Amino acid sequence: MKAVFIERYGGPTELRYGELPDPVAGPGEVVIDVHAASINAADWKVRAGQYQQAKFPLILGRDFSGVISAAGDGVTDLKVGDAVFGVCEAGQEGAYAGKIAVKAAIVARKPDTVSHVNAAALALTGLTALSALEDTLKLKPGETILIQGGAGGVAGFAIQLAKHIGARVITTASAANHDYVRGLGADEIIDYNAIDFTKVVANCDAVFDTVGGDVAQRSFAVLKPGGRAAFIASGAQAPKPSRDDVSSLRPPVGRARRHLERIVDLVQARAVRPPEIKLYPLSEASGAHRLSESRHFRGKLVFKVR
Repeated sequence: MKAVFIERYGGPTELRYGELPDPVAGPGEVVIDVHAASINAADWKVRAGQYQQAKFPLILGRDFSGVISAAGDGVTDLKVGDAVFGVCEAGQEGAYAGKIAVKAAIVARKPDTVSHVNAAALALTGLTALSALEDTLKLKPGETILIQGGAGGVAGFAIQLAKHIGARVITTASAANHDYVRGLGADEIIDYNAIDFTKVVANCDAVFDTVGGDVAQRSFAVLKPGGRAAFIASGAQAPKPSRDDVSSLRPPVGRARRHLERIVDLVQARAVRPPEIKLYPLSEASGAHRLSESRHFRGKLVFKVR
């Protein structure tokens, strides 16, 4: 099969496009013919060696959509020919390829009304946003949330989910992306290039940070006493808060079919729509990684594999 892989850690030039052996379905697994795979910040962090893996060649990529081509022993709820989408289990990579073997229990059926490209774009972004807002922050109707980096894939899903829950949403975005995030439902938008958000935002019930770095640490300042903040761009642990009257949380982003089915329900109810997408062939993985690492884009970058 064709795949994008690395043989050592490094920059985008370390990405190789070539032939690797097809995977085989083990017990409880399915092999999926990948139609689309999305590109996440975690992918270039793996490539750069920030998350050490044990074995080369290493195929990158964490979320995908495709069609089951083989099923291992014990798989009874899915069959060959089913269109499915999902996210690799924690610690597994491998979606930048023509085929991938994953546990059947962590994939979900893809409805005909959602394309493979859109399903791949929604998989990890949706899992992350659902884990952050519903499971970790437990956002409630009437609350106010600041979502940092609103034009990104996860944040864009989170804006729509927060509005569906019934919250008031403040977000940060460059001026060029204000119309985009307004269209997702943001109530208030702050141009982070022109305004220090800590000077104009206060008394938030919750913060969801997708940016990291200094932005993450300064986010504690906008919370009301008893407020809570969730972080996905600050490593495996949430940053230590600068005050003792707020909570700092790291969403677990567990792989579960129920969350994927929740994504489908939200899309079919038109509560959430797919993000803006820029498509690449697998053979242009280096360029896709350069853009992803620059963080100067909106929505999602997706490989169209088939």
